[in-house]
Amino acid sequence: MELEPLNDRFDLLVTKRSVEVLSFVEIWHGDSFPVVKNILLLDSEGKRVAVKYYSDDWPTNTAKLAFEKSLFAKTMKSNARTEAEITMFDSNIVLYKFVQDLHFYVTGGEDENELILAAVLQGFFDSISLLLRSNVDKREALENLDLIFLCLDEIVERGMILETDANVIAGKVAVNSMDPSAPLSEQTIGQALATAREHLTRTLFQ
Repeated sequence: MELEPLNDRFDLLVTKRSVEVLSFVEIWHGDSFPVVKNILLLDSEGKRVAVKYYSDDWPTNTAKLAFEKSLFAKTMKSNARTEAEITMFDSNIVLYKFVQDLHFYVTGGEDENELILAAVLQGFFDSISLLLRSNVDKREALENLDLIFLCLDEIVERGMILETDANVIAGKVAVNSMDPSAPLSEQTIGQALATAREHLTRTLFQ
């Protein structure tokens, strides 16, 4: 199979992603394919840092805040700092992990596959860690909220899982957030790595 030129790589990525998503839907038929209901990033007091909801289970902001508060109260004393943990909450499966003063959550329906939700959680945490250069705390997160929301967009779209590989997620976010006209000396480490990766990819497939 002959590879297409990478000059239009973003169009190619979109096309490939669309095909993958359509194939995924065809395999899982109807409403049975894995769906993420929300991804939450809260601080050590249960307050929002960055959240995304993909379900109508919480139709108002008040309902969302109430869910976050109750979920935080239920999980705050757990030992999720050493490894991710799982709980059933309001007829949902929630995977969660705590790092420093940040609490990561991924919620799915009660019948969702735990391993899939765990992969989403790990992909989210690892990609944030890569982009923040392992300085995963509230201060760094607030200073880089744009990168965090770009990560969320790369991982899940309308509840459907698009990507869980942290290297792929972080690479796309770095490229999308970079000013192409900025000299290399003014780019962040993550952006510079993305630029180098892009040039390498071009070379390999020319």
